[in-house]
Parts: sequence; structure tokens; C-alpha cells
Amino acid sequence: MSGFVIEYHRPSGNRRVREFTGENGHREALQCRLELERHRTDTDWEIASLNSDSLEMLQRTHRRYFQGRELLSA
Repeated sequence: MSGFVIEYHRPSGNRRVREFTGENGHREALQCRLELERHRTDTDWEIASLNSDSLEMLQRTHRRYFQGRELLSA
């Protein structure tokens, strides 16, 4: 199962999505989320780590994260 990290900007609804595939994808996503949270300085950004079979499924189950536009990764 893939792991995903979503950085979601609450005021605008914009987001950055990273996918971690493979057997340890869910663990890699969690580690990435923890690292991003450790360095976060702007509380307007929500950082979520989620597991899903696909990005399409995640877009259905967590619709609010996909209302704005996709931003390029920092």
C-alpha cells in the first residue's frame, strides 16, 4: 500500500502531494511527515500522512485536500 504526504494550505486550499510506493511506502510517508512537521514554521499548513491503494481513492476519501490547486514541491 502506498503512503502519501499532503501539505495542505488551509486558507487557500492549495496542496503539495508526495507519493511513497513499495512495501515500506507507508513508513516512508510517516517519516517524511514527521520531518516536515519538525521544520514547519507556518501553522497555516496542515501536514497529513495517509495510506491508500491509489491517489484516486485518496481523492475520493479525503476530498477536502483536493479542492485547491496542486503546488510544485518545495
